[in-house]
Amino acid sequence: MGLTISILIPLLVGGAAARLTTDGFGLYQTLVKPPLAPPAWVFPAVWTVLYILMGIAAYLVSRSQAPIERKRQALIAYGVQLAVNFVWPLLFFRSQTYLTAFWWLVLLIAVVAVTIWDFASINRRAAALMVPYLIWLVFAGYLNLAFYWLNQ
Repeated sequence: MGLTISILIPLLVGGAAARLTTDGFGLYQTLVKPPLAPPAWVFPAVWTVLYILMGIAAYLVSRSQAPIERKRQALIAYGVQLAVNFVWPLLFFRSQTYLTAFWWLVLLIAVVAVTIWDFASINRRAAALMVPYLIWLVFAGYLNLAFYWLNQ
């Protein structure tokens, strides 16, 4: 898999989720916000960078000299985290089920941690490229839970 395709895959997954939740920015503006909540424009900028980093990480793993079975396991975990990532905005913005979205985000954090672990056994740079994503998800978890508490 080439670098361009590796980067396009997470960008397309994120773009599809954003397209399905086009009213998300309007909803975000109406919510009572917790401390540290960034303005709405920050989210697409951050997610774009994170998706690019994810794609580069997946590329490094796919091109490594690791045994095919280890690479396959790591890339399956990567695919699972992309699928779980895709569902979260649907739960939060479309369904407005904030508590369910929070627990889904906890699941996403766990799957991303497994992906990082798998990537680290193959290519440490690939794992390091996924760490900002994990940090952002933890911050998103804080925001998600705070939105639940403040907007019941």
